[in-house]
Amino acid sequence: MTDIISALAECLGDQHVILGADITNRATSYWRPEPTQTLALLKPRSTDEVSQILALCHAHNQPVVVQGGLTGCVDGAISTDQEVIISLERMNKIESIDPIGGTATVEAGVILEVLHSTLADEGLMFPLDLGARGSCTIGGNISTNAGGINVLRYGMMRDLVLGLEAVLADGTVISSMNQMIKNNAGYDIKQLFIGSEGTLGVVTRAVVKIHPRPTSKNSAMVAVQDFDAVTGFLQYLRGALGGTLSAFEVMWGNYFYAVTEPGWHRSPMQRDHPFYIMIETEGSDPETDTSRFNDTLERAFETEIISDAVIPKSEAERKSLWDIRENFEAILEKQPYYLYDVSLPIKDMPEYVSRVHTALHEQFTDAACYVLGHVADGNLHLFLCPGEPGNWHESCDQVVYGPLESFNGSISAEHGIGTEKISWLGISRSEPEIALMRQLKTTMDPTKILGAERVIPRT
Repeated sequence: MTDIISALAECLGDQHVILGADITNRATSYWRPEPTQTLALLKPRSTDEVSQILALCHAHNQPVVVQGGLTGCVDGAISTDQEVIISLERMNKIESIDPIGGTATVEAGVILEVLHSTLADEGLMFPLDLGARGSCTIGGNISTNAGGINVLRYGMMRDLVLGLEAVLADGTVISSMNQMIKNNAGYDIKQLFIGSEGTLGVVTRAVVKIHPRPTSKNSAMVAVQDFDAVTGFLQYLRGALGGTLSAFEVMWGNYFYAVTEPGWHRSPMQRDHPFYIMIETEGSDPETDTSRFNDTLERAFETEIISDAVIPKSEAERKSLWDIRENFEAILEKQPYYLYDVSLPIKDMPEYVSRVHTALHEQFTDAACYVLGHVADGNLHLFLCPGEPGNWHESCDQVVYGPLESFNGSISAEHGIGTEKISWLGISRSEPEIALMRQLKTTMDPTKILGAERVIPRT
């Protein structure tokens, strides 16, 4: 073990190979405050240094875990004391911005919010957006195929990457920094790395799509009386607002009630509605867009599609409405809690949620299930709180994933598989699919040093 550490220190310099007590100040992840466990934490500054690290680790058969902003929800980036961490935090350069071509070239360690603010100064925007924007990194977004609140209009991370650079387990650099939307020259190699959670290679740089910054943005929070009204409102907005609709976020009533309890968020309306929806549009004609948005909401109210609505009068008010959807600290106090991320056909959501509630309360008398999600793209997030001390993770997994299978849903809409969901992968992927995943893994990482025991079940 001393040999590999010495070789890594020679490669990076002692100050960028973090050992022993210096690691204990680093939390395991956003969700887990306990100290990081690792053999060593490495901080490369370039693709070349990542290549050297992996060549050394490959030669020494040394397992590796890649880390970005540590906001992942499935424990995929959590290391053991026998693995070394490659942290891409020093690879945080925005290399170039091309407004004509509509691209930005960035290193993997760039924080999403930093990219947002940098582009905003240029009158541009990168459409990926999620609650962890202040910590998550572009490399992590790519490796998990992140989704977020704008998928309805712009797609997931897979739709926003034109080119990337990645390093294979043996140190080989695969550089395909394509800047064109159209490029059908053989296999689209980058897709192997997007969503593979660092198990096939380490993404170090990327070319992502950017857009002119919208000159109009209209938001509202509305309340409706049942799930039929949720879907009816979605269909109505798609027709009335067309391609300007960028977000449609649904909160079940008990979620809204919990996060607007005294001491948490201030409720902008009555707290006893069955469903609350946060909507947002983006456009290029502020006066016309705002008039159409307001008229659309007024007609929805007159035809009783919606029961109530709040339109923010300032950016601060808009952020306070979004905070109700994105900041769920009130629920995180209800220890233990378990967070889930699933997808299924929209029409099946009410029955699925009902089955989850029933199964949960059959096991736990004082349990609670809080549901919210992007919904328009088929994605639900669930917080299960058993209401009893102890480790109930496996029981809650069964509650969530058991009924999902009958709806042909996915155990992961946007968070990935990591280590948490490996045993449930068979619900969403067939045996031939899993076998092909293993074949790809064996081909690209024959010694299995990258993200070992993650994503793919053991044979």
